[in-house]
Amino acid sequence: MFEVVEADLSQSEHAEAVLNLLNAYALDAMGGGEDLSEFARANLIAELRRRPSARVILAYADGIPAGLAICFEGFSTFACKPLLNIHDLAVAPQFRGQGISKLLLRKAEEIARQSGCCKLTLEVLEGNVIAQAAYRACGYAGYALDPKFGKAMSWQRKLE
Repeated sequence: MFEVVEADLSQSEHAEAVLNLLNAYALDAMGGGEDLSEFARANLIAELRRRPSARVILAYADGIPAGLAICFEGFSTFACKPLLNIHDLAVAPQFRGQGISKLLLRKAEEIARQSGCCKLTLEVLEGNVIAQAAYRACGYAGYALDPKFGKAMSWQRKLE
């Protein structure tokens, strides 16, 4: 039995589930293969609570935390409407292959629609073909404004 809820980070059960699931994701090869830093573990919940645009979704399997999505509202200047970016989406290894990611994506879409968002966005690694298949099954795809210029790419510049 699966249950998907929007997390209330003032509840210690939800806060602990977020930290544990996110750390499991960080330890995974697709998450970088390292534990969350002590700083992140000590401050993440408080920082998420300080951000009104943060939306955290938890999935439970028979009462056990099984997956999460951490989303942030952004803004589409072209549409002049909010958007919802799925920043982290993770399913605990023992629960993979059971459709939990699709349940998390559906809940994110529900939140986005209720918030008047024009779209949902996310990033996925080129080598993460399993996640790509799940995203495609839920209607996600890469995009191009004009095909002659190619698909959009996600880049970063880390600040130290």
